Amino acid sequence: MAKLTVEIVTPEKRILSVQADEAIVPGGEGLFGVRPGHTPFLSLVEPGTLTLIEAGKQDRYFVAGGFVEVSNDKVLVLADAAEHVNGIDVAGARRRMEEAQARLKDLNSADARYALEQAAVRREAARISASETR
Repeated sequence: MAKLTVEIVTPEKRILSVQADEAIVPGGEGLFGVRPGHTPFLSLVEPGTLTLIEAGKQDRYFVAGGFVEVSNDKVLVLADAAEHVNGIDVAGARRRMEEAQARLKDLNSADARYALEQAAVRREAARISASETR
């Protein structure tokens, strides 16, 4: 049976390069699955859990957003940041989310920093949620 090659790359390093039967990606329009033979396309990646399925077993990674390219049975995830769910520092993520929420209280939606703090809250909430899938 054909396999996918799945790669997760961040600006700092290659996180992963493996073979899988399926990848479930948190796309800009919601979750989508990719199996061998999938039509080529590009998509935004939202902060969330990327699930890889190999021989019926699931392996999960948190991705902090970015882009994904699907082509020729290859899934290339260019992530802002990524980590295996087992490596997530939940206490740190909660602290960062609370700090961003506190900063949001002092801003209004017209402030340029408002969108950055909202994105930080969404990213850390997604990281915490991903950690719960361990």
